[in-house]
Amino acid sequence: MCSHRPACPTANAADREASHVIASHPDQGWSLLCNGVVLFEDTGLLLPDGSVVAPHRGLVAA
Repeated sequence: MCSHRPACPTANAADREASHVIASHPDQGWSLLCNGVVLFEDTGLLLPDGSVVAPHRGLVAA
């Protein structure tokens, strides 16, 4: 899907969330990345193969 250089990480890469946003829907709470990943505002992911990655927000320092 990615046509720019350098190419974005693939949907299976550990840094997949670093891909460019190609469609943003903040009113609905999600964005489509150029690698086909749907990123939800709660940090959950829907991968192009239909698998789900649970939300993974970082810990807040006290």
